[in-house]
Amino acid sequence: MTTHTTEKNLLGRAALVTGGSRGIGAATALRLAREGADVAVTYVNGKEAAEEVVRAVEALGRRAVALRADAADAQEAAGAVTEAVRALGRLDILVNNAGVGLLGPVETLSPADVDRVLAVNVRGVFLTSRAAVAHLPRGGRIITVGTCMTQRVPGPGGTLYAMSKSALVGLTKALARELGERGITANIVHPGPIDTDMNPADGPYGPGQAAMTALGRFGTAEEVAATITHLAGAAYVTGAEFTVDGGHSA
Repeated sequence: MTTHTTEKNLLGRAALVTGGSRGIGAATALRLAREGADVAVTYVNGKEAAEEVVRAVEALGRRAVALRADAADAQEAAGAVTEAVRALGRLDILVNNAGVGLLGPVETLSPADVDRVLAVNVRGVFLTSRAAVAHLPRGGRIITVGTCMTQRVPGPGGTLYAMSKSALVGLTKALARELGERGITANIVHPGPIDTDMNPADGPYGPGQAAMTALGRFGTAEEVAATITHLAGAAYVTGAEFTVDGGHSA
C-alpha cells in the first residue's frame, strides 16, 4: 500500500500572500513555507512585523521577501505581483488576504468609508488576481480570504463589510470558470471569529462572538492557514467556498 504525505508538497512553488505581516496572512506564509514554498508577503504599515515573517520563513530554509503595497492603490496592488515574481523568479500561488473591516450603522458610513472598503476588499483583490493570471502556470492557485458574514450576518453593523466580501464569492466562481481550462484553480475561504490582533478573543466582543459558534470558541490563524495551504496543493477543487468558522454559520 502506498502512503501519501503532504509534507513538502509545495516544494519549488512560489507564493504571494497579501497582508502577510500578521494574523491569518502571517500564519499562512509560514504554513506554506513549511510545505516547501518560497513566499512573498505584502504589508502597508507593519514593516517590522513583515520582516519578522520573512526571517521566520528563511529559518525554514525557504526564500522570502516583504513588499510594501497598499491594496487600495491600483498600481501598488498589481505591482506587488510583479515584484514578487522578480524576487522569487515565478508565481504559483496567490493568497488574497489583505482586507479592511469597517463596522457601523449603515446611515453612519460615509462615501469615503465605502470607497476605502471597496478599494481594498474588492478592487484590490481583482487587480491583484488579474496581474497574477499573467504569471500563473498550469497548476496555479488563487485563494481568497472572505468572511463567515457572507453566509450569516448575526447582528447589525456589518452591511458594508459583508457586501464587500460577498463580491469575492462571485469573483472566485467566475475566475474558476475562466481559468479552469488553463489548469488554474480559484477558491475562497470564509473564516469565522479568529483570534488575531484585529479581533482578539479576549477583547470586549470576544465572548459574544464565541457564543455564536457551535464550538463555543474563537479559531486560530493557524487553523485557517491549514485550509488555505490544503487548497494550495489541491488540483481538483475550484470555484468552491470553504467555511472555517467553528459552526458560526450552522
